[in-house]
Amino acid sequence: MGKVHGSLARAGKVRGQTPKVAKQDKKKKPRGRAHKRMQYNRRFVTAGFEGLEEEAAKAPF
Repeated sequence: MGKVHGSLARAGKVRGQTPKVAKQDKKKKPRGRAHKRMQYNRRFVTAGFEGLEEEAAKAPF
């Protein structure tokens, strides 16, 4: 049997100490095609063109 770090009597100590916070209602996230569209817009449309300058500088002419 493997060694245990600390006694098992202390298991779950931190979780037991933390105060219970009720879950909040959130808007549902888009699924499927709509989620892919959201990712595309976030990554390529609104993010701008950071990184393209470096790629252009590396290209041998």
